[in-house]
Amino acid sequence: MPATTIPSVPHYIHAPPTAEDLEWADLPIIDLSKAHTPEGREELAPVARDAMRTYGFMYVVNHGLTEAQNERIFDVADVPFSQVDDDEKKRFMYDIKATGLYKGYKLRQYWHIDNGVRDQIEHYNMHRWIVKEEHPKALQLFLPEILTFAEYNHYNILHPILRLLARGMELPEETFVDIHGWDSKGEGWFRFMKYYPRSKEEEEKTKNVWLKGHTDFGTVTILWSQPVSGLQIMSPDGKWRWVKHIPNALVVNIGDGMEFLSGGFYKGTIHRVRQPPADQQGYPRLGVFYFVLADDDVKLLPFTQSPALQRAGIVRRWENDADVPTMEQWHKSRTSAYGQTQLTKKDDVVEEEVIGGVVVQHYN
Repeated sequence: MPATTIPSVPHYIHAPPTAEDLEWADLPIIDLSKAHTPEGREELAPVARDAMRTYGFMYVVNHGLTEAQNERIFDVADVPFSQVDDDEKKRFMYDIKATGLYKGYKLRQYWHIDNGVRDQIEHYNMHRWIVKEEHPKALQLFLPEILTFAEYNHYNILHPILRLLARGMELPEETFVDIHGWDSKGEGWFRFMKYYPRSKEEEEKTKNVWLKGHTDFGTVTILWSQPVSGLQIMSPDGKWRWVKHIPNALVVNIGDGMEFLSGGFYKGTIHRVRQPPADQQGYPRLGVFYFVLADDDVKLLPFTQSPALQRAGIVRRWENDADVPTMEQWHKSRTSAYGQTQLTKKDDVVEEEVIGGVVVQHYN
């Protein structure tokens, strides 16, 4: 049989890693190659547990994809931005506020950041099934390999992480896997995202914040590490610290959905994106993400049968179980509101809104 030829694509060149001595977050590292055996999972589970209870973030290495495959997906990730014209982008825009869904393009200046300044962030969102939807012409050649990449992320990266998180709560290993079905009705999606440099005036008005401090609303977020620094997490001591780039590593964090399902055992940590350090300013910042959500019909009730949760104490965000939303209800409410609603200032740093009876905070 003839060899399969993959379509050519211009090579995307990132900015060089920063040489600045920044205050980096000291995040635990999970070697996912060890998760293939019961003994390895037993070793990794307490590390993942403590990481997600303390920081809500961790690195994942040795996930099975090579640096060449990593470079290739970033080459493909730039296609919807550099090879699709504005008219075609607008044809693949959807009404985020009305539908509560990220689908297709979110173009620049949709979100309000601060002091009248709107975002300079563009992203292209694809449901995890990839090929069941229409896409811009320039991206169509790459859909089979994007689908392969998506399936690998779901089965070979997400599922092992979910098993570790279940073990950390002393639950059966498949507890979280069973509510994150590939074929189930749900809105897990892949995102290619590009941040563009802003003007000096915009930086001053927003105090250099590109994306306000927030929690993700899904269960798990998988970010493919790239060299342009910008991501910061709020550390347990209340200080913002930078997330350092590790080549071919993943940055994994917990979202609201997992915090609710775990009864507060795992922590959805506030994080933000700010202007890169001086030696990387002027460069765009290209990202590749898998935003994971539980199946649409999963009610976000705590797994109270967890012995670890019983010892730690259950945090309930709703007084009555009848008021607890499903994953679909929660993500649609958060998506519709983000960057579009009038926030209430709590102080000089924190702004708040109430969604489904839960106070959601945003940090400048």
